[in-house]
Amino acid sequence: MKKVVIGMSGGVDSSVAAIILQKQGYEVIGLFMRNWDSLADGEINGPTTESGICPQEEDYNDAKAVCDKLGIPLYRKDFVKEYWDYVFTYFLDELKKGRTPNPDIMCNKYIKFDQFAEEARKLGADYIATGHYARIVDGKLLRGIDSNKDQTYFLSQVSKKQFENVLFPIGDMEKSEVRKIAEEYDLITAKKKDSTGICFIGERNFRNFLKNYLPNQPGDVINIETNEKIGTHIGLMNYTIGQRKGLNIGGTKDKMFVVGKDLKKNILYICLGEDNDYLMSDSCIVDTLNYIGEEKLTDVTAKFRYRSKDVPVQLEWLDKDEILVKYPQGVKAVTPGQACVFYNGEECLGGGIIKEIRKNNKKLWYL
Repeated sequence: MKKVVIGMSGGVDSSVAAIILQKQGYEVIGLFMRNWDSLADGEINGPTTESGICPQEEDYNDAKAVCDKLGIPLYRKDFVKEYWDYVFTYFLDELKKGRTPNPDIMCNKYIKFDQFAEEARKLGADYIATGHYARIVDGKLLRGIDSNKDQTYFLSQVSKKQFENVLFPIGDMEKSEVRKIAEEYDLITAKKKDSTGICFIGERNFRNFLKNYLPNQPGDVINIETNEKIGTHIGLMNYTIGQRKGLNIGGTKDKMFVVGKDLKKNILYICLGEDNDYLMSDSCIVDTLNYIGEEKLTDVTAKFRYRSKDVPVQLEWLDKDEILVKYPQGVKAVTPGQACVFYNGEECLGGGIIKEIRKNNKKLWYL
C-alpha cells in the first residue's frame, strides 16, 4: 500500500482530500504545519477566535478532530523559522521596495512543496498531497475544475520537479461537492469558513499588524494629473496600485485610485476615475521566472492578479531570467511585486514576478 502524507490545514478542503485518498486505497498520514509564532508580531494580545484561542491552534484542533474521526495519525511540524527566513523576510523586503508581494506564492515554493515535502519523506511518504484546487495530468499543471476556486495562480513558483509525486485529490471537484462530502462524514470542518488573506495576519487589521515591523512614514498624496497635494498618506507600504478603498482622502466626489509611488520623495500618487489612462499599461517585464511549460510559447494568456480574468499576451524572451510581456489592448493596475502567471488553455505554464511596468516602450516613471 502506497503511503501519502497530506498537509492537514484544519479546513474543509484538506479534510475531504484525506477522505478521497483513503477511498483510493492509500495509507494516509496527516501533517499539520505551524508556520507562524503568534508572539512574534509584537502584540501582547494576538488574534483569537470566538472560543478564545489562537486561530492556528483552533486549526490544529480541527485537523486533529478530523484525523481522529478518519483514523488517520496526525503529526505536527514547526516551520516557523523557515517561514520567517524564506517568506516573511521576502514579504517585508518587497514592501520596503514599494512593491506588493504575494507571500502565499512563496509559501508554496519554499514551505509546502519543499520543507513540508522533506518532512513527509522522513515519514516514509511515497506521495505528498494538499487540498489545492489544481490538477496534475501527464506531468502538466492544470487548472482546478472549479474555476472559482482554481489555485494554480498560487502554485506558479513551484518547480516541475517539486510537482513530482504530488497529489491534488480535490482538483477535479467543485467546492459544493467538497462541502457535501464533509457534511456526509459529519466533519467539524464541513461548514467552516474558508481562510482568506495572509495567514500570519489573520483577521487583524493589516496596517496595525504591519507597523510592528515597518514604522509608518507619512508623506504627501499628489494628484498625478495636476501635481497638486490633496492629502497625506500613512506610509507607502500600506498602499497598492489600483487601490481605491481605505485611502481616507477627501475633497472630491470622484473615485480615487492609487497609481504610483515615489520612494525617494515618499510620495503617493493618485488619479481620478476608474478608467483613467494613468492606470493603464501595455507591457511589463517579469523576472524570478519559473516556466514549467514543455515549450517556450509566445502567444498565451496571463493573470496579473488571482481574481483577474485571463488576458491574451505575447511573450518576448529577453533571457532565461526575464520575459517582456506585451498586452497592446491595455490592462489596468498591473502591479510590481505581484505574480504574472501564464496559461495555455487549461495548462498553467508557471510565471514570474512583475518587475517593471511599461507603456509605449517606456518604463512608467511613477511606478
